[in-house]
Amino acid sequence: MKTRVERSPRAAEMPLLLHHESVMTPAERTDWLCARARAAGFDLCGVAPVTGFAELQKFPEWLALGYAGEMRYLEDARRRDVQTLMTGARGLVVVALNYNSSHPYSASRPPAENSNAPRGWISRYAWGDDYHGVIKRKLDALVAEMQAQFAQTFEARSYVDTGPILERVAAKYAGLGWLAKNTCLINQRLGSWLFLGVIVTTLELEPTLAAAAAPPPDLCGTCTRCLDSCPTQAFPEPYVLDARRCISYLTIELRGSIPEQLRAPMGDAAFGCDICQDVCPWNRKAPVTALPAFQPRTWSRAGEASAAQESLLNPRLDWLASLTREEFSLLFRKSAAKRAKWRGVVRNACVALGNSRLPAGSEANRRALAILEKLAASDDPVISEHARWALAQLSAAARAPSNSHTTSADRNL
Repeated sequence: MKTRVERSPRAAEMPLLLHHESVMTPAERTDWLCARARAAGFDLCGVAPVTGFAELQKFPEWLALGYAGEMRYLEDARRRDVQTLMTGARGLVVVALNYNSSHPYSASRPPAENSNAPRGWISRYAWGDDYHGVIKRKLDALVAEMQAQFAQTFEARSYVDTGPILERVAAKYAGLGWLAKNTCLINQRLGSWLFLGVIVTTLELEPTLAAAAAPPPDLCGTCTRCLDSCPTQAFPEPYVLDARRCISYLTIELRGSIPEQLRAPMGDAAFGCDICQDVCPWNRKAPVTALPAFQPRTWSRAGEASAAQESLLNPRLDWLASLTREEFSLLFRKSAAKRAKWRGVVRNACVALGNSRLPAGSEANRRALAILEKLAASDDPVISEHARWALAQLSAAARAPSNSHTTSADRNL
Protein backbone atom coordinates (compact mmCIF):
# COMPACT_ATOMS: atom_id res chain seq x y z
CA MET A 1 0.00 0.00 0.00
CA LYS A 2 1.35 3.41 -0.90
CA THR A 3 1.64 6.20 1.57
CA ARG A 4 0.06 9.60 1.19
CA VAL A 5 3.28 11.15 -0.02
CA GLU A 6 3.42 8.68 -2.90
CA ARG A 7 -0.17 9.01 -4.05
CA SER A 8 -1.11 12.64 -3.55
CA PRO A 9 -0.50 14.76 -6.68
CA ARG A 10 -0.72 17.99 -4.76
CA ALA A 11 1.83 16.84 -2.18
CA ALA A 12 4.71 17.30 -4.64
CA GLU A 13 3.65 20.88 -5.26
CA MET A 14 3.04 21.93 -1.70
CA PRO A 15 6.68 22.47 -0.64
CA LEU A 16 6.73 25.38 -3.08
CA LEU A 17 3.70 26.98 -1.48
CA LEU A 18 3.42 28.52 1.96
CA HIS A 19 -0.17 28.24 3.13
CA HIS A 20 -1.41 30.27 6.02
CA GLU A 21 -2.47 27.95 8.84
CA SER A 22 -6.07 29.17 8.77
CA VAL A 23 -6.61 27.88 5.23
CA MET A 24 -4.92 24.49 5.59
CA THR A 25 -7.02 21.49 6.45
CA PRO A 26 -5.62 18.55 8.47
CA ALA A 27 -5.37 16.60 5.19
CA GLU A 28 -3.37 19.40 3.57
CA ARG A 29 -1.04 19.53 6.56
CA THR A 30 -0.42 15.81 6.24
CA ASP A 31 0.30 16.15 2.53
CA TRP A 32 2.65 19.04 3.20
CA LEU A 33 4.49 17.12 5.93
CA CYS A 34 4.94 14.00 3.83
CA ALA A 35 6.20 16.04 0.90
CA ARG A 36 8.69 17.83 3.12
CA ALA A 37 9.82 14.48 4.55
CA ARG A 38 10.53 13.22 1.05
CA ALA A 39 12.40 16.42 0.25
CA ALA A 40 14.53 15.79 3.36
CA GLY A 41 15.56 12.41 1.96
CA PHE A 42 13.16 10.02 3.67
CA ASP A 43 11.86 7.18 1.50
CA LEU A 44 8.46 6.87 3.20
CA CYS A 45 6.27 9.02 5.38
CA GLY A 46 2.82 8.60 6.84
CA VAL A 47 0.69 9.76 9.75
CA ALA A 48 -0.80 7.37 12.30
CA PRO A 49 -3.38 8.08 15.00
CA VAL A 50 -2.24 7.80 18.62
CA THR A 51 -4.69 5.06 19.59
CA GLY A 52 -6.19 1.89 18.18
CA PHE A 53 -3.06 -0.28 17.89
CA ALA A 54 -4.11 -3.89 18.46
CA GLU A 55 -0.50 -5.02 18.96
CA LEU A 56 -0.17 -2.92 22.09
CA GLN A 57 -2.81 -5.05 23.79
CA LYS A 58 -0.55 -8.09 23.45
CA PHE A 59 2.60 -6.34 24.59
CA PRO A 60 2.11 -6.90 28.36
CA GLU A 61 1.73 -10.64 27.73
CA TRP A 62 4.97 -10.65 25.71
CA LEU A 63 6.75 -8.94 28.58
CA ALA A 64 5.24 -11.33 31.14
CA LEU A 65 6.66 -14.29 29.20
CA GLY A 66 10.11 -12.85 29.76
CA TYR A 67 10.80 -12.46 26.04
CA ALA A 68 12.35 -9.00 26.57
CA GLY A 69 15.24 -10.48 28.52
CA GLU A 70 17.24 -7.76 30.28
CA MET A 71 15.73 -4.92 28.24
CA ARG A 72 13.92 -3.37 31.19
CA TYR A 73 13.31 -0.13 29.31
CA LEU A 74 10.63 -1.94 27.32
CA GLU A 75 8.53 -2.12 30.48
CA ASP A 76 7.90 1.64 30.37
CA ALA A 77 4.09 1.91 30.56
CA ARG A 78 4.10 4.91 28.23
CA ARG A 79 4.69 2.54 25.31
CA ARG A 80 1.07 1.47 25.62
CA ASP A 81 -0.37 5.00 25.59
CA VAL A 82 1.19 7.84 23.64
CA GLN A 83 -1.04 10.30 25.48
CA THR A 84 1.08 9.71 28.60
CA LEU A 85 4.17 10.65 26.60
CA MET A 86 2.71 13.95 25.38
CA THR A 87 -0.51 15.36 26.75
CA GLY A 88 -2.88 16.21 23.93
CA ALA A 89 -0.95 14.22 21.30
CA ARG A 90 -3.02 13.88 18.12
CA GLY A 91 -0.78 12.18 15.63
CA LEU A 92 2.39 10.25 14.95
CA VAL A 93 4.39 11.27 11.89
CA VAL A 94 6.34 8.15 10.92
CA VAL A 95 9.25 8.20 8.47
CA ALA A 96 11.39 5.43 6.98
CA LEU A 97 14.86 5.58 5.48
CA ASN A 98 16.37 2.79 3.38
CA TYR A 99 19.82 1.63 4.58
CA ASN A 100 20.35 -1.33 2.25
CA SER A 101 23.70 -1.20 0.49
CA SER A 102 24.99 -3.01 -2.59
CA HIS A 103 27.23 -5.36 -0.61
CA PRO A 104 26.37 -9.11 -0.44
CA TYR A 105 24.22 -10.57 2.30
CA SER A 106 25.74 -12.51 5.18
CA ALA A 107 24.75 -15.88 3.69
CA SER A 108 26.91 -15.20 0.62
CA ARG A 109 30.28 -15.25 2.39
CA PRO A 110 32.78 -18.11 2.10
CA PRO A 111 33.33 -20.30 5.20
CA ALA A 112 36.12 -19.29 7.58
CA GLU A 113 38.31 -22.31 6.84
CA ASN A 114 38.67 -21.11 3.24
CA SER A 115 40.21 -17.85 4.41
CA ASN A 116 43.62 -16.96 5.77
CA ALA A 117 41.87 -15.01 8.50
CA PRO A 118 38.47 -15.80 10.07
CA ARG A 119 35.97 -13.01 9.58
CA GLY A 120 32.90 -11.98 11.51
CA TRP A 121 29.63 -10.34 10.66
CA ILE A 122 28.52 -6.91 11.79
CA SER A 123 24.88 -6.19 11.08
CA ARG A 124 24.31 -4.13 7.95
CA TYR A 125 22.69 -1.29 9.87
CA ALA A 126 25.88 -0.69 11.89
CA TRP A 127 28.42 -0.52 9.05
CA GLY A 128 28.40 3.25 8.79
CA ASP A 129 27.36 6.22 10.89
CA ASP A 130 24.94 5.90 13.78
CA TYR A 131 21.45 6.03 12.28
CA HIS A 132 20.11 7.65 15.43
CA GLY A 133 22.02 10.83 14.67
CA VAL A 134 21.43 10.75 10.90
CA ILE A 135 17.66 10.46 11.24
CA LYS A 136 17.33 12.68 14.32
CA ARG A 137 18.93 15.59 12.49
CA LYS A 138 16.50 15.18 9.60
CA LEU A 139 13.52 14.90 11.95
CA ASP A 140 14.53 17.94 13.97
CA ALA A 141 14.86 19.92 10.75
CA LEU A 142 11.36 18.75 9.77
CA VAL A 143 9.99 19.87 13.16
CA ALA A 144 11.59 23.28 12.60
CA GLU A 145 9.85 23.52 9.23
CA MET A 146 6.55 22.61 10.86
CA GLN A 147 6.96 25.37 13.41
CA ALA A 148 7.72 27.90 10.67
CA GLN A 149 4.85 26.74 8.46
CA PHE A 150 1.97 26.39 10.91
CA ALA A 151 0.86 29.46 12.82
CA GLN A 152 -1.00 27.74 15.62
CA THR A 153 0.67 26.69 18.85
CA PHE A 154 1.50 23.00 19.03
CA GLU A 155 4.05 20.59 20.44
CA ALA A 156 6.22 18.30 18.33
CA ARG A 157 8.93 15.96 19.55
CA SER A 158 11.09 13.59 17.48
CA TYR A 159 12.31 10.12 18.44
CA VAL A 160 14.64 7.57 16.85
CA ASP A 161 14.61 4.52 19.14
CA THR A 162 15.01 7.01 21.96
CA GLY A 163 11.51 7.15 23.41
CA PRO A 164 8.84 4.74 24.68
CA ILE A 165 7.29 4.21 21.25
CA LEU A 166 6.90 0.98 19.29
CA GLU A 167 7.95 2.47 15.96
CA ARG A 168 7.17 -0.64 13.89
CA VAL A 169 3.59 -0.69 15.13
CA ALA A 170 3.14 3.03 14.47
CA ALA A 171 4.59 2.55 10.97
CA LYS A 172 2.05 -0.17 10.24
CA TYR A 173 -0.86 2.11 11.13
CA ALA A 174 0.73 4.95 9.16
CA GLY A 175 0.42 2.73 6.09
CA LEU A 176 4.14 2.11 5.58
CA GLY A 177 4.03 -1.68 5.57
CA TRP A 178 3.06 -4.83 7.44
CA LEU A 179 4.63 -6.57 10.44
CA ALA A 180 6.26 -9.77 9.19
CA LYS A 181 6.68 -13.15 10.83
CA ASN A 182 10.16 -12.09 11.96
CA THR A 183 8.51 -8.99 13.54
CA CYS A 184 10.24 -6.59 11.11
CA LEU A 185 8.29 -4.01 9.13
CA ILE A 186 8.16 -4.87 5.43
CA ASN A 187 7.26 -2.41 2.70
CA GLN A 188 6.14 -4.07 -0.53
CA ARG A 189 8.43 -1.87 -2.64
CA LEU A 190 11.40 -1.34 -0.33
CA GLY A 191 11.61 -4.56 1.68
CA SER A 192 12.65 -4.46 5.34
CA TRP A 193 16.01 -2.66 5.35
CA LEU A 194 14.40 0.41 6.89
CA PHE A 195 15.27 2.79 9.71
CA LEU A 196 12.22 4.31 11.38
CA GLY A 197 11.70 7.65 13.09
CA VAL A 198 8.66 9.23 14.73
CA ILE A 199 7.42 12.75 15.47
CA VAL A 200 4.79 12.93 18.20
CA THR A 201 2.71 16.07 17.84
CA THR A 202 -0.38 17.84 19.16
CA LEU A 203 -0.92 19.36 15.70
CA GLU A 204 -4.16 18.18 14.12
CA LEU A 205 -3.30 15.99 11.13
CA GLU A 206 -5.29 13.57 9.03
CA PRO A 207 -4.05 9.97 9.34
CA THR A 208 -2.67 8.51 6.13
CA LEU A 209 -5.19 5.69 6.34
CA ALA A 210 -8.86 6.66 6.38
CA ALA A 211 -10.71 5.80 9.58
CA ALA A 212 -12.29 2.70 8.03
CA ALA A 213 -9.21 1.64 6.06
CA ALA A 214 -7.13 -1.35 7.08
CA PRO A 215 -3.33 -1.23 7.32
CA PRO A 216 -1.33 -2.74 4.43
CA PRO A 217 -2.14 -6.47 4.09
CA ASP A 218 0.24 -9.11 5.41
CA LEU A 219 1.96 -10.53 2.32
CA CYS A 220 4.16 -13.08 4.07
CA GLY A 221 1.76 -15.79 2.97
CA THR A 222 2.90 -19.32 3.80
CA CYS A 223 6.60 -18.42 3.70
CA THR A 224 8.56 -19.30 6.85
CA ARG A 225 12.12 -18.78 5.61
CA CYS A 226 12.91 -16.21 8.28
CA LEU A 227 11.74 -18.55 11.04
CA ASP A 228 13.42 -21.65 9.63
CA SER A 229 16.76 -19.90 9.08
CA CYS A 230 17.19 -18.56 12.61
CA PRO A 231 20.20 -20.46 14.03
CA THR A 232 19.12 -19.95 17.64
CA GLN A 233 15.40 -20.63 17.07
CA ALA A 234 14.41 -17.27 18.47
CA PHE A 235 10.82 -17.42 17.17
CA PRO A 236 8.55 -19.56 19.36
CA GLU A 237 5.81 -18.91 16.80
CA PRO A 238 5.28 -16.66 13.78
CA TYR A 239 5.16 -12.94 14.64
CA VAL A 240 6.63 -13.58 18.11
CA LEU A 241 10.30 -13.04 18.99
CA ASP A 242 11.96 -14.39 22.10
CA ALA A 243 14.71 -11.79 22.35
CA ARG A 244 16.63 -13.91 24.83
CA ARG A 245 17.53 -16.27 21.97
CA CYS A 246 17.99 -13.62 19.28
CA ILE A 247 21.59 -13.16 18.09
CA SER A 248 21.08 -9.40 17.93
CA TYR A 249 20.07 -9.36 21.58
CA LEU A 250 22.86 -11.71 22.62
CA THR A 251 25.58 -9.67 20.90
CA ILE A 252 24.27 -6.19 21.72
CA GLU A 253 21.82 -5.93 24.61
CA LEU A 254 23.04 -8.76 26.83
CA ARG A 255 25.84 -7.36 28.99
CA GLY A 256 27.04 -10.47 30.79
CA SER A 257 27.73 -14.06 29.84
CA ILE A 258 26.11 -15.53 26.72
CA PRO A 259 24.34 -18.84 27.51
CA GLU A 260 26.67 -21.66 26.47
CA GLN A 261 24.03 -23.54 24.50
CA LEU A 262 23.57 -20.52 22.23
CA ARG A 263 27.23 -19.76 21.53
CA ALA A 264 27.84 -22.33 18.80
CA PRO A 265 24.63 -21.44 16.89
CA MET A 266 25.76 -17.79 16.88
CA GLY A 267 28.38 -18.68 14.28
CA ASP A 268 30.50 -15.69 13.26
CA ALA A 269 28.23 -12.95 14.63
CA ALA A 270 30.29 -10.05 15.99
CA PHE A 271 27.48 -7.50 16.31
CA GLY A 272 23.84 -8.10 15.48
CA CYS A 273 22.39 -10.47 12.91
CA ASP A 274 20.82 -10.10 9.45
CA ILE A 275 19.88 -13.71 8.67
CA CYS A 276 16.09 -13.44 8.92
CA GLN A 277 16.16 -10.42 6.60
CA ASP A 278 18.82 -11.88 4.29
CA VAL A 279 16.58 -14.83 3.41
CA CYS A 280 13.35 -12.82 3.06
CA PRO A 281 12.01 -12.93 -0.53
CA TRP A 282 10.85 -9.32 -0.20
CA ASN A 283 14.48 -8.26 0.10
CA ARG A 284 15.67 -10.02 -3.06
CA LYS A 285 15.13 -6.92 -5.14
CA ALA A 286 15.25 -4.33 -2.38
CA PRO A 287 16.66 -1.03 -3.70
CA VAL A 288 20.02 0.12 -2.42
CA THR A 289 20.99 3.45 -0.93
CA ALA A 290 23.81 5.62 -2.11
CA LEU A 291 24.00 7.56 1.16
CA PRO A 292 27.66 7.69 2.25
CA ALA A 293 26.60 7.56 5.91
CA PHE A 294 25.46 3.95 5.57
CA GLN A 295 28.47 2.55 3.69
CA PRO A 296 30.99 0.34 5.57
CA ARG A 297 33.62 2.22 7.56
CA THR A 298 37.30 1.51 7.00
CA TRP A 299 40.01 2.01 9.59
CA SER A 300 43.69 1.26 10.15
CA ARG A 301 45.81 1.29 13.26
CA ALA A 302 48.28 4.11 13.74
CA GLY A 303 51.52 3.40 11.92
CA GLU A 304 50.04 0.75 9.62
CA ALA A 305 50.07 1.10 5.84
CA SER A 306 46.82 1.96 4.10
CA ALA A 307 46.88 -1.52 2.55
CA ALA A 308 46.26 -2.89 6.04
CA GLN A 309 42.96 -1.06 6.39
CA GLU A 310 40.14 -2.96 8.04
CA SER A 311 36.47 -2.67 7.20
CA LEU A 312 33.32 -3.16 9.24
CA LEU A 313 32.12 -5.29 6.32
CA ASN A 314 33.37 -8.83 7.08
CA PRO A 315 35.94 -7.65 9.65
CA ARG A 316 38.80 -9.92 10.72
CA LEU A 317 37.90 -11.51 14.02
CA ASP A 318 41.46 -11.46 15.34
CA TRP A 319 41.49 -7.71 14.68
CA LEU A 320 38.21 -7.14 16.55
CA ALA A 321 39.28 -9.35 19.44
CA SER A 322 42.56 -7.46 19.86
CA LEU A 323 41.10 -3.94 19.85
CA THR A 324 42.09 -1.86 22.85
CA ARG A 325 39.50 0.27 24.62
CA GLU A 326 41.03 3.38 23.05
CA GLU A 327 40.93 1.89 19.56
CA PHE A 328 37.35 0.79 20.08
CA SER A 329 36.35 4.32 21.08
CA LEU A 330 37.98 5.77 17.96
CA LEU A 331 36.66 3.17 15.54
CA PHE A 332 33.08 3.17 16.77
CA ARG A 333 32.72 6.87 17.50
CA LYS A 334 29.27 7.95 16.26
CA SER A 335 28.53 4.34 15.33
CA ALA A 336 25.52 2.23 16.31
CA ALA A 337 27.93 -0.59 17.17
CA LYS A 338 29.20 1.33 20.18
CA ARG A 339 26.08 0.20 22.03
CA ALA A 340 27.67 -3.21 22.62
CA LYS A 341 30.63 -1.47 24.28
CA TRP A 342 34.25 -2.67 24.10
CA ARG A 343 33.63 -5.63 26.36
CA GLY A 344 30.67 -6.82 24.27
CA VAL A 345 32.47 -6.64 20.92
CA VAL A 346 35.57 -8.44 22.26
CA ARG A 347 33.36 -11.05 23.96
CA ASN A 348 31.46 -11.61 20.71
CA ALA A 349 34.70 -11.88 18.72
CA CYS A 350 35.91 -14.57 21.13
CA VAL A 351 32.75 -16.62 20.54
CA ALA A 352 33.03 -16.21 16.78
CA LEU A 353 36.70 -17.28 16.87
CA GLY A 354 35.67 -20.32 18.86
CA ASN A 355 33.19 -21.18 16.10
CA SER A 356 35.66 -20.63 13.26
CA ARG A 357 37.01 -24.23 13.24
CA LEU A 358 40.35 -23.09 11.87
CA PRO A 359 42.65 -25.89 10.70
CA ALA A 360 45.16 -26.90 13.38
CA GLY A 361 48.63 -25.62 12.62
CA SER A 362 47.48 -22.95 10.18
CA GLU A 363 48.76 -19.40 10.56
CA ALA A 364 45.20 -18.19 11.20
CA ASN A 365 44.79 -20.80 13.92
CA ARG A 366 48.05 -19.84 15.63
CA ARG A 367 47.12 -16.16 15.52
CA ALA A 368 43.69 -16.84 16.99
CA LEU A 369 45.11 -19.01 19.77
CA ALA A 370 47.62 -16.35 20.74
CA ILE A 371 44.92 -13.67 21.01
CA LEU A 372 42.53 -15.93 22.91
CA GLU A 373 45.19 -17.04 25.37
CA LYS A 374 45.94 -13.40 26.13
CA LEU A 375 42.24 -12.61 26.58
CA ALA A 376 41.78 -15.70 28.75
CA ALA A 377 44.11 -14.02 31.24
CA SER A 378 42.07 -10.79 31.19
CA ASP A 379 40.95 -9.33 34.50
CA ASP A 380 37.50 -8.91 32.95
CA PRO A 381 35.63 -12.09 33.97
CA VAL A 382 33.22 -11.99 31.02
CA ILE A 383 35.98 -11.70 28.44
CA SER A 384 38.21 -14.30 30.09
CA GLU A 385 35.33 -16.80 30.32
CA HIS A 386 34.43 -16.50 26.65
CA ALA A 387 38.07 -16.64 25.59
CA ARG A 388 38.55 -19.89 27.53
CA TRP A 389 35.42 -21.31 25.91
CA ALA A 390 36.74 -20.36 22.47
CA LEU A 391 40.09 -22.02 23.17
CA ALA A 392 38.30 -25.21 24.12
CA GLN A 393 36.20 -25.07 20.95
CA LEU A 394 39.23 -24.62 18.70
CA SER A 395 40.95 -27.50 20.46
CA ALA A 396 37.90 -29.73 19.93
CA ALA A 397 37.60 -28.67 16.30
CA ALA A 398 41.23 -29.60 15.67
CA ARG A 399 40.46 -33.17 16.80
CA ALA A 400 37.22 -33.46 14.76
CA PRO A 401 37.01 -34.72 11.15
CA SER A 402 37.28 -31.80 8.72
CA ASN A 403 33.85 -32.48 7.18
CA SER A 404 31.89 -32.91 10.40
CA HIS A 405 30.46 -29.41 10.64
CA THR A 406 28.15 -27.00 8.91
CA THR A 407 29.55 -23.71 7.69
CA SER A 408 27.97 -20.40 8.54
CA ALA A 409 27.11 -19.93 4.88
CA ASP A 410 25.27 -23.27 4.79
CA ARG A 411 23.45 -22.50 8.03
CA ASN A 412 22.15 -19.18 6.79
CA LEU A 413 20.60 -20.49 3.59
